Amino acid sequence: MTATAPHDGQLWSRCAGCASLLYRKRLLRNLDVCPECGVPARLGAPERLRQLVDPATFVALPERTPDVDPIDFVDVLPYPHRVSAARAATGLAEAVLVGTAAVGGHRVALAVMDFRFLGGSLGCAVGELITRTAERALAERIPLVLVTASGGARMQEGALSLMQMATVSQAVAALREAGVLTVSVLTDPTYGGVAASFATNTDLVLAESGARMGFAGPRVIRQVTGRGLPEGFQTADFLLRHGQVDMVVPRRALRGRLTALLAATVRPTGPRTGGPGAPTVSAAPPTGSAPVPAPAGGARSAPSGDAWETVRTARHPGRPTTLDYLDSVFDGFVELHGDRLGGDCPAVVGGLARLDDRHLMVIGHQKGHTTAELVARNFGMASPAGHRKALRLMRLAARLGLPVVTLVDTPGADPGVAAEEHGQAAAIAENILTMSCLPVPVVAVITGEGGSGGALAFAVADRVLMLQHAVYSVISPEGCAAILWPDRSAAPQAARALRLTAGDLCRLGIVDDVVPEPTPAAHQDPAAAAQALRGMLLANLLPLLEVAPTTLVRSRRARFRRFGAARSTSSGTSR
Repeated sequence: MTATAPHDGQLWSRCAGCASLLYRKRLLRNLDVCPECGVPARLGAPERLRQLVDPATFVALPERTPDVDPIDFVDVLPYPHRVSAARAATGLAEAVLVGTAAVGGHRVALAVMDFRFLGGSLGCAVGELITRTAERALAERIPLVLVTASGGARMQEGALSLMQMATVSQAVAALREAGVLTVSVLTDPTYGGVAASFATNTDLVLAESGARMGFAGPRVIRQVTGRGLPEGFQTADFLLRHGQVDMVVPRRALRGRLTALLAATVRPTGPRTGGPGAPTVSAAPPTGSAPVPAPAGGARSAPSGDAWETVRTARHPGRPTTLDYLDSVFDGFVELHGDRLGGDCPAVVGGLARLDDRHLMVIGHQKGHTTAELVARNFGMASPAGHRKALRLMRLAARLGLPVVTLVDTPGADPGVAAEEHGQAAAIAENILTMSCLPVPVVAVITGEGGSGGALAFAVADRVLMLQHAVYSVISPEGCAAILWPDRSAAPQAARALRLTAGDLCRLGIVDDVVPEPTPAAHQDPAAAAQALRGMLLANLLPLLEVAPTTLVRSRRARFRRFGAARSTSSGTSR
């Protein structure tokens, strides 16, 4: 366990690695790395800035992000009380500091996360600040440097916090298209939605010595798999051995290494006109550009029943699966297998199909109905090979000019040891980034469970539909209850607080339309559910077929960009 750097003014500090009692001034001279055992203490964002950037060059971005409490979340404390306590304890307004600075004489846009502030969690304000930083980097054509320290997405903002993974990723995608360098520096710890998005989809990924990174945390993996973890699991050296980072850098060498990388890769400043690497689409639609047309009739919302009962219905073993819908909604399905890197994940199925005589690519999570089917399909939890298979099929669809339909039904991505070894976080991050750039129509449907980043990796779409009794959330109610309530028995209460039903998510703007289910639910009348889904797919997909590729991408990015400035929806929700 890495220590946290003590506040200034303390004379002595105890190392969490070797328990040595260290003179504070000596520790500061060593950049808060224990001189006895080499274990680094966690740094707050202000101290990290002092170590990384040239003196007196950091200029904070002038924008001020308003306070957000988008779903009026309450566990044992109201969410605003937690934010106020974090501000008082850290002296920061949010869990990230953003601005421009010079590193070794090279000007960069910089976002530095602070784990002390609610675990460095990614919420709407944090996503908005990092996205603005990326947009400043694009406007000025200067490199973007992200220093990550996070436990993942912020549960208290529900699925809106999940959307930030896409919002920031598409800003990184715009920099990639423009040929502007992006660098992430992983510090301890970097997990969850941050690891599975902008921490790992930059051009260069550096890990500070002593950092740990992964999609699922060690405690979650032990609980889910019941297995012990390998020695050094998810450490910087582990990541390097498994090909997930470019290099591991000691803290004392980090500023020098960044300087060398910037010097070797930064182009001369000044205007550019076209040529290789020039931007093909902007990060957001220009003022007055035509939006993607909405389907006739507008969105059909749905009344929100009890959230916990909806969770139970979404998990019903008789609920239609992706293969069921491929047989009943689509025609002529031809399954395509493999990620072309040595794996074929059974939790993900995909291939070519027809819908009303229109050819398209369909990709979805596959659970199964019986215990044997669920085990064989890993309960619909995709491995890195599954995400890469989906990525291969989406890229193939783009080359062939075929629309993409995704069917989302997963409790989340595979949290196992092998998944971490094979780069689960990076696989999810690449899917999110690529979907923000696909030049073909994309429609996603949440058919059962939409769990965390594993769901979002299939749902960065022009239209997001949701079956009436499906759920979509940043975390499972049980997981949320275990973290924020005294015990897991509060799962029903957590389900209600997370705003995870179709009606809630329509009001939040995350879902565009709700697919009505037969009474009482889809598992009682799968044929009627399939008929309703087919009609809604056609109503939402057909208008997109007439839209130019550049407009599709611009509008898709604008869709996810707006989640950075989420407002409270207390007037439209009920507790």
